[in-house]
Amino acid sequence: MANTYTQIHIHAVFAVQNRLSLIQKEWQDELYKYITGIITNNGHKLLQIGGMPDHIHVLFGMRPTQSLSDLMQDIKGSSSLWINKKRLVSSKFSWQEGYGAFSYGKSQIDRVVKYIEQQEKHHKKRNLEEEYLELLKLFGIEFNEKYILKNPE
Repeated sequence: MANTYTQIHIHAVFAVQNRLSLIQKEWQDELYKYITGIITNNGHKLLQIGGMPDHIHVLFGMRPTQSLSDLMQDIKGSSSLWINKKRLVSSKFSWQEGYGAFSYGKSQIDRVVKYIEQQEKHHKKRNLEEEYLELLKLFGIEFNEKYILKNPE
């Protein structure tokens, strides 16, 4: 095949270490712009970013020029370094190990964008763990609950 054509939409979810609510409104938008830059600089297209003080949702169109694991390592590693260099939190900031990644078809994108935009509304009814388990079950992903999210210490 002379050219490669793809349509890959990924919704990734990742949490702050120990699910601590460290992402503050004062610098949240700057963090989102930084993560958007990482995604864009890697040749992918950000469709929506949002979250809560303890986790982030990112929806993007992914190019097959990079593995998802390499992109997520770049997003989490670079953004942790950025947060720590700017001293935006009083202790060392890190993301929890791992992430959830879910693929969607083009017809589902508007619904996922709205879902990410309305995170505050969603989390009045359920916490991150409930939301995450619901996504895993919805997608039929087998998991061991003891490895899903580390409980705050």
